[in-house]
Amino acid sequence: MSKSYRVAILGATGAVGTELLELLESRDFPVSELKLLASPRSAGTRLPFRGESLPVEAVGDRSFDNVDLVLASAGGSTSKAWAAKIVEAGAVMVDNSSAFRMDPEVPLVVPEVNPEAVAGHKGIIANPNCTTILMNVAVWPLYQVQPVRRIVVSTYQSASGAGARAMEEVKTQARAILNGETPPTEMFPYPLAFNLFPHNSALNESGYCEEEMKMINETRKIFGVDDLQVSATCVRVPVLRAHSEAINLEFDRPFDVAKAREILSQAPGVKLVEDWQANYFPMPVDATGRDPVLVGRIRQDLSHPCGLELWLCGDQVRKGAALNAVQIAELLAEKDLLGRSSKALSY
Repeated sequence: MSKSYRVAILGATGAVGTELLELLESRDFPVSELKLLASPRSAGTRLPFRGESLPVEAVGDRSFDNVDLVLASAGGSTSKAWAAKIVEAGAVMVDNSSAFRMDPEVPLVVPEVNPEAVAGHKGIIANPNCTTILMNVAVWPLYQVQPVRRIVVSTYQSASGAGARAMEEVKTQARAILNGETPPTEMFPYPLAFNLFPHNSALNESGYCEEEMKMINETRKIFGVDDLQVSATCVRVPVLRAHSEAINLEFDRPFDVAKAREILSQAPGVKLVEDWQANYFPMPVDATGRDPVLVGRIRQDLSHPCGLELWLCGDQVRKGAALNAVQIAELLAEKDLLGRSSKALSY
């Protein structure tokens, strides 16, 4: 990367925003100028970057002037509100919200799966849902060798998926419960500490929640298989950070377990974690703060000759959000696709 770029982080003070800042520095992304943008209530906050203390500005109409890249992680409504301004300014927005993921004009990208999709951007690239990213990184290497007919996944999602305030709420709830007090429930509808419940996003007429439908629809788009059979059950669990997933894969013919293990041990973005003698497999505490998706407990499905089971854990804030976005930005820089956004679309 010989060029350098003017970058803005929209939602800079949130859990993902601060992680984006750290990753831009630790991965040495070629930043010539950095703007930190957030809501007016966060304006004036200062955040560290490359030995400096940078001020957070309130996002406004001129915030994206002379910006090449916007890493957005401030929620769907904020992304929708500023998308047109960003594209009109000539910047490319890598959006971490769900606002544009299923827009047919917007690439939905997991760099380990469909890096070529970035070339089709028209000013916006969508970052997939956290659980989708983690699952896709683990399943795609197997799919490339032998197409998957059906995916059944159950997720165990940490508080970090709902942001920094949700993580703090779980800590507060735990203290309250241990003190015999009523735990507060502001970020979640029910206490999450010492508890779990199905994901609290809205249910559709079929009884699937939004989070589950994201995994289904986004995986189909990323894999480029409109009729891929996917079923998901998403659950909130009392873990601060890093999501876990139990995945059952059905193939057209048996998939050798040793071969699957060999493939995943060499797959980009994956780290194989298996110690069968010690019954040691991926755990959220091991995935927290780490880039790879930890995969293990790969085994034959005893109920189906063409079935394969696996277990994974991945840091929702890193690979499930900020890292994937920065990897997309790296792809854009590598392919010289920044600053070429089309203004033909209306958002």
